Amino acid sequence: MSVKIRLRRTGKRNQACHRIVVADSRSPRDGRFIEVIGFYDPRHENEKIDLERVDYWLPRGAQVSDTVNAIIKRAREGKSLGGATAAAATAETQA
Repeated sequence: MSVKIRLRRTGKRNQACHRIVVADSRSPRDGRFIEVIGFYDPRHENEKIDLERVDYWLPRGAQVSDTVNAIIKRAREGKSLGGATAAAATAETQA
């Protein structure tokens, strides 16, 4: 079975939100999936991904979509969607 880590669309019309899922590559975009490992909300610039589960699936042959790969890179670097680091963002809100 060929496995992909990709986005699954949720939300209302014109208000898209996505779940990051591990799914069979032959499944439809919003079809059956194996596991939910995060979410991505482009409207509110929220994203969260479980890097431990990503590290579990990658050695087992999972292919990553381009968008999810960018989310993983940002998560590993500790950056948010806005470009600031997570530590700087919390420091700004506390000040």
